[in-house]
Formats: sequence, structure tokens, C-alpha cells
Amino acid sequence: MAPQASFPWASSLGLRRGELVEVRSREEILATLDRRGRMKGMPFMPEMLEFCGRRFRVAARAEKSCDTVLEGAGRRVYDTVHLEGVRCDGSAHGGCQARCLIWWREAWLKRVDGAAEDVSSSGLDARCTEDRLRAATTVKHLTPTIYSCQATNQLDFMYGLRWWDPRPVIREIRTGNVSISTAARVVWRAALNVLRRKKGDPPRPHVDGQCRSGTPAARIPDLQPGDWVRVKSQEEIQATLDGGQKNRGLLFDVEMLPYCGRTLRVLQKVEKIIDERTGAMRTLPNDCWILEGAVCSGYLSRNRLFCTRHIYPFWREIWLEKLEEPPEDADAVECRECPAALSLL
Repeated sequence: MAPQASFPWASSLGLRRGELVEVRSREEILATLDRRGRMKGMPFMPEMLEFCGRRFRVAARAEKSCDTVLEGAGRRVYDTVHLEGVRCDGSAHGGCQARCLIWWREAWLKRVDGAAEDVSSSGLDARCTEDRLRAATTVKHLTPTIYSCQATNQLDFMYGLRWWDPRPVIREIRTGNVSISTAARVVWRAALNVLRRKKGDPPRPHVDGQCRSGTPAARIPDLQPGDWVRVKSQEEIQATLDGGQKNRGLLFDVEMLPYCGRTLRVLQKVEKIIDERTGAMRTLPNDCWILEGAVCSGYLSRNRLFCTRHIYPFWREIWLEKLEEPPEDADAVECRECPAALSLL
């Protein structure tokens, strides 16, 4: 393991959701990194440099995140937060369009209302440079290109959790990520689903694909970012899915159910993403879209309870209806405790 850099400020701030923070300067952040551009295994990516010196609210403490590299179980992350609206644009990683929410070590941030620091950037000993950050985005001497980012290296800074341990739920409440009432509803639903599975019954809510031989396709002519769409009903979408809850290979996840029947704005078409398991860039052969504000809540899934990553799911056009005029009754989708998901608990 590479030796960690030393710096004259705290690496743990105990931040809570809603606090105002400022991203440290480039010189200060470089002083926290090893030669590979990492701090305790977590990469600082070139896409994050543009946020240096800017102020943001803490969206959530990243106490628990889902592992999308191995088995999908929840894992612990230490001294890390997510900032409101700060996602990776993929500009240093081949134009990846996944729009992942970025992890931020607390050592890369400072409280706006905290005590003044006596830190001189000129006196910091930086082992890393911006050129090394950019070089670390790919694995050298491999063809095709293999990318390296926070998502592909998540196991280097995540730690295993026992599913029965109540402490992660307590931490979610204590840090302000969720209210006591929300935590109770999520845990109660999960407990009932354990009993349902033991009896051989499906969990609630669940997705039941109806197609038995192939799945249909349908396109929306001239669909563009900024257009308004209405997500079709659960019954209509289930009619397009096979027994594995997929349409032409794309999963309709249970976390997408809260958005059925809602009116949302199209954010982006997704044509290529980095495979988090291999680091290879994958080109998506069929229609895939991201909808503004429609994220995975971490409330309804079996192994992702209280995950704070708020990953964007991908939508087929056959699951959407385009609206020709801006709606007057558009749903205000917010990430704060994911009210759309709470409606199904």
C-alpha cells in the first residue's frame, strides 16, 4: 500500500447533511493524495478539480454505499460525504455518461463557518500532481482502454457490513441522512419481505415481467434532453418485460417503480458508460435515457437499503410517453428522503 500524505488539518470532520462546506484548493487536495492520486484507496478524479474553491451543501454522509462491482451488497465508507448536485461528467474518462454521484473525503473539504486555518499552500508537500491525476484515469499498456475511477475502484475504500448489524441504520439517523420515521418504515418493509420470501411469496413492491418470448421495442421520434415525458404505469411497463424484468437486456429495477405515472424532464441520452466491474467502455446498442431527479432511493431494494449513491437508472423509450407541451402539474422530484419511494413503503 502506498504511504499516505500528511497535511496540517483534520481528515475527519463529522459532517452532517445540510452543512455548508467549501472544496479545498487544488494545492491542498493534492497534498492529501498518494502518487496514484488516492487517499486511503479513494481516487480524486480530474473531473473534481473544477469544484475546487466552490461551496456546496452536504447531500448525505456516505456511511453506506452499494457495491456495484461484486455482489451488490451494502458496504461501509468512512469520512466521506456526497455534495448536492455534484456528479461526474466523464470528461476525463472517455466521455462516460453514467453521471455518478461523486464521493468526497472530508479532508478535501472545510466548513464554511469553521475556525480560520493557518495553512500555507506553498509549504505543503504534494506527492501527486494534476498530470498524475489524469494519467491515473486509465490502466497503462492495455488495449482496448481500461478506465480507472471511483466507481471501478470502490472496493479499495469500502468495507464489508453484516446484514443483521443495526448500527448502519443508527448511523443514518444520527448523521441526518434519514428521519427516524423513514428509517422505521424502510426497516419494517424489509423485515416483512424477509417473512414473505420464507413463505415463498414475492416481496412488496415487486416487478413481474409478462413477456414470455422476446420483448417489444418502440421509439419516440425526436426525443431530446429537456423534453417532458410521463412514465407509463407499472402494468404497461410490465407488459414490455421478460421474466428477468428486462426489456432487450435492460433491467427495470424495483427502485424505478416510484416514478410510474409521474411527469419528469428528460436529462440525457446514454450511449456509453464504463463497466464498473471491468473498467472497459461499453457502447449501449439500444435506446437508454436518464430522467431528471429519478434516482435509486436505496429504500426498496433487497441489498441496497440506505445507499446514498442515488444512481440514475436507465429508461427505455417504450416505458415513456412524450408530452408535447410543458405540463402544469409536473412532479417535483427531490432526493431528500426520496418522497417518491416513500409512497410505496
